[in-house]
Amino acid sequence: MNSLFAYSGSSSFTEFLGAHAPNLLPTRHETLAAPVGDLIPHATTIVTATCAGGVVMAGDRRATAGNIIAQRNIEKVFRTDDYSCMGIAGTASTGIEVARLFRVELEHYEKTEGRQLSTEGKANRLATMIRGNLPMAMQGLVVVPLFAAYDASRDGGRIFSYDVGGGPYEQEDYHSIGSGSIFARGSLKKLYRPGASSEDTVLACLHALYDAADDDSATGGPDVTRRIWPIVAVITADGFRRLPDDEVAEYVQAMLEKRMTNPDGPTAPLR
Repeated sequence: MNSLFAYSGSSSFTEFLGAHAPNLLPTRHETLAAPVGDLIPHATTIVTATCAGGVVMAGDRRATAGNIIAQRNIEKVFRTDDYSCMGIAGTASTGIEVARLFRVELEHYEKTEGRQLSTEGKANRLATMIRGNLPMAMQGLVVVPLFAAYDASRDGGRIFSYDVGGGPYEQEDYHSIGSGSIFARGSLKKLYRPGASSEDTVLACLHALYDAADDDSATGGPDVTRRIWPIVAVITADGFRRLPDDEVAEYVQAMLEKRMTNPDGPTAPLR
């Protein structure tokens, strides 16, 4: 085996790849001749909120290219290790590539160091990767992730958002990214309850996605006829769990039944 691959000199897989095969990094491509952001499918709305003993993340399934629906069942929420996940908004192809590389980055660190990165360490590693994509972002290939993790030292969930320069910014309680984020965040502002059960928090996140889809054309609502449901993940001390479609469908059906009599969804009490 080539001695170069025996030890990289760093626990970072991204640095190792940059040294030996930089062409494989999504952030090392040549500058584009002209912006093409509007021509490539974009992922849209992701929501996340802390719950009792963990955190919930959910994403709609629509990708758009300009005013066209490019895909109806894209996946935007990814497991990054046993206790964390990330959702993507922006250029879908680059976002998916960054999510996959970030997962390998965390696996590589764990195998090299024999332990997992801290939650802050994970957030900072992702920030470095996003910062490396800045030249492509200036050409319109923007990737803006949302990172959520269970932190054993706090026995609770933590949320980090980013800008195109990397960030990161830790968010309290809940957050949303993507074209429908302003509507989803407004929905969560009235529905979020600190310390709520994971079940209630999942339902609040689904309501937020529904409200986003109600006002943002790039955000897709649940597709009952095609049985395309939002991606929902719950992370607790037991680890990452992606809810199966049948379980998400039950939440969606319960939500839609209430929306039949109250199309604008539940309201927050004034007292």
